[in-house]
Amino acid sequence: MTRACIVGWAHTPFGKLEDPDVESLIARVSGEALAHAGLGADRVDGIYVGVMNNGFSKQGFEAAQVALHMPDLAHVPATHLENACATGSAALYAALDFVDSGRGRVALVVGAEKMTAKTVPETSDILLGASYRKEEDEIEGGFAGVFGRIAAGYFQRYGDRSEDLARIAAKNHRNGVANPYAQMRRDFGFDFCNRVSDKNPYVAAPLRRTDCSLISDGAAALVVADAETAEGLERAIGFRARQHVNDILPLSRRDPTAFQGARLAWEKARAEAGLTLADLDLVETHDCFTIAELIEYEAMGLAAPGEGYRVVREGLAEKGGRLPINPSGGLKSKGHPVGATGVSMHVMACLQLMNEAGEMQVADANLAGVFNMGGAAVANYVSILERRR
Repeated sequence: MTRACIVGWAHTPFGKLEDPDVESLIARVSGEALAHAGLGADRVDGIYVGVMNNGFSKQGFEAAQVALHMPDLAHVPATHLENACATGSAALYAALDFVDSGRGRVALVVGAEKMTAKTVPETSDILLGASYRKEEDEIEGGFAGVFGRIAAGYFQRYGDRSEDLARIAAKNHRNGVANPYAQMRRDFGFDFCNRVSDKNPYVAAPLRRTDCSLISDGAAALVVADAETAEGLERAIGFRARQHVNDILPLSRRDPTAFQGARLAWEKARAEAGLTLADLDLVETHDCFTIAELIEYEAMGLAAPGEGYRVVREGLAEKGGRLPINPSGGLKSKGHPVGATGVSMHVMACLQLMNEAGEMQVADANLAGVFNMGGAAVANYVSILERRR
């Protein structure tokens, strides 16, 4: 069991923001997270920044940008991490390792991305960097095309589940109405999500627009502290488990409909925590596309392969269901600024465990799962969180 705790956080709205660059987004959350934790900059021993970039900005070296607006952090060791769509979780886990190893007592974690300054074709090309370009570079539709191909393969094996993808989209948009940080706070309803139309066309068949997460700007931050430091602070969210499992990058070398790396990460996390899924009160999972959430039901053990549709059809994943999935609205409604996503998902879970989630709140939330993945289930991170203070 990791001893380090999350003791503070901050979160910008997600969407098309006026912030001109990643530097300004980082500045918005860094000081706010420390203030939320009740700690000054003089207490920070390490800084971990997650930004994918990969062409969203010519300016790299994002870890060094934290101190530009907080000069007291100028001499604190700062490191940039990138792990595709799991970049934020990579930064968080590096910070946890730093604290658990005894190298420092407090670490600041920031995840950020500025995506909307690029055109849609440019963004699609940048995101393809999270695929295996030697084989997947020419897939029509960019990364949506990658998941469209996964969905087509899944449908071929198990039957057309387009209606169930629409149910997932409708659920997450309905949940996102209550999220003040969400980019798309609108309940579209099942009928709209299930119907191909001018407003909901195919993006990469069989995936429609409502099956795809949004292009977003945004940032989130977490403050991590050792157990002794956390004892003197207002809040502390601990990790019952945290696991990172990778899978092979090319889709051609594995079953792309199985998410085997995600399955192993969940199995290891449950074993580490000594829990079953029945013990969890909610899960924030990586719904970059609705087909991803459907397969993740199976990977986490909620359903057998090919039967993930039962989870959403039977209402198990609804906010009032047996295991609420994405009560924040998920990436589908909240948005997906790639480097910020993993950090944001942990913030959403922390809000639930502190009973501070407002209209998003799941009643009596004591244990929360977070699943964040990079690429098409290549880098898989599972956290199981609990309130300690």
